Amino acid sequence: MSISNKIAIIFFSLYSINICLADNQTPQEQQNKFTLIYSGNLNGELEPCGCAEETDLGGIKRRASMIQTLRKENPAMFLITSGGLITSESPRDKLKSQYILKGIATMNYDAIGVQWRDLAYGEEFLKNDTLTTLPWVASNWHNDNFDKQLFIMRNNIKLAFFNWLDPKNSPQQQMQGKHQSVSDNINTLTELIKKAKDNNAVTVLSTTLSLKKALKQIPLDHIDVLLIRSAHEVYSEPQLHKSTLVLQPGSRGMRLGRVDIKLNKKNKIDKFKQEVIRLPDSIADAAYLTQWYDQYNAKVKEDYLKRVAIRKKLETGESQFAGENICKTCHAKEHKIWQASKHASAFEELEAVNKAFDPDCIVCHTVGFEKTGGFIDSTVTANLLNVQCESCHGASREHANSGGKTKVSNHGWPKEKVCAQCHVGSHSPSFKVDSYWPKIIHGKASSQKASN
Repeated sequence: MSISNKIAIIFFSLYSINICLADNQTPQEQQNKFTLIYSGNLNGELEPCGCAEETDLGGIKRRASMIQTLRKENPAMFLITSGGLITSESPRDKLKSQYILKGIATMNYDAIGVQWRDLAYGEEFLKNDTLTTLPWVASNWHNDNFDKQLFIMRNNIKLAFFNWLDPKNSPQQQMQGKHQSVSDNINTLTELIKKAKDNNAVTVLSTTLSLKKALKQIPLDHIDVLLIRSAHEVYSEPQLHKSTLVLQPGSRGMRLGRVDIKLNKKNKIDKFKQEVIRLPDSIADAAYLTQWYDQYNAKVKEDYLKRVAIRKKLETGESQFAGENICKTCHAKEHKIWQASKHASAFEELEAVNKAFDPDCIVCHTVGFEKTGGFIDSTVTANLLNVQCESCHGASREHANSGGKTKVSNHGWPKEKVCAQCHVGSHSPSFKVDSYWPKIIHGKASSQKASN
């Protein structure tokens, strides 16, 4: 080797050492640090509900944008989620679930835990077409449809991801015969984890168990990071249980968790620091998902119009709903109070954000949507736009036809129950009857208030 080459090598080595020293890190310390971005339980939230500032957090487009930013800052980061991506509470959720998975597939996750809710439409739904690129993990699954473990290598850090589906929560438990699709043998899982740890991997186990149940069911001896059941919306503070770092993600995709981890010489967690990343509307949508989102909205609108056409054919005779114009003939004073409220322009708010075709939104911004005689569309049932009298008091056609002798259908309901039809935690978390009620108070209550 020439003298000039030796000098160059010495210079490069000194340069590398100086960089490490400038960051107060030795080369070994640099190799023993990594960043984990984690989340859990999206729960079918493709986009945030914009009805309240507190709920305008998250969404696939903002998540994708934030992940792009985080990767640009730290290309070697690990990106994982404990799953719970989709839901199946209404007939429309299958379409939404398809697009959630398509959106997630663009973000290049390193590992995704399978939860029972993810299997609502069957195994093949998760493995279909473009979705086969999603790195699903179910370590105790009975066949090879899902990976038992995944290994990811970044900057000399090897991460091994495992996921435990609790057999006790399987919907198949209610079925007769032998239909169990997962193993309840925890020893098989612990052997897999131990083998990975023996091969110098940082081991991560995801589960929907609470910490209390996890400690009873799963030996943590060889587990470096344990993701437990998601908390409601907000991430919990991480805690070190002996040598295992316990992380509890939030739900609904409103935030992402970032934890910077330093390992000791034994490849165990030495130090950690967490940051919870909010996803408000100040975070720009990922531009590359524009077409994905337009396609989703087009499909939702297409499905809505099909249902409208069917309902137009089925709906015959006089509707059970009268509409606010009929109500005001006898309740002019109350109608005037209603007109000054935000309820009276609820449908316009949907039109302003191009969501006047989304059933998940329409249901709380019109009268009687998806009920017999209720709102169909803005042309056929223009008299049932917005949050009207009957949204709270119930169908009132018979009440009007009888001159008030027949009670409205929701007669006797307490206001807490009436408001809770739409003012639920996922859409209106700060809702309190006592503070909201004065904004719309009318009828006998308003007369009594005025006399006092």
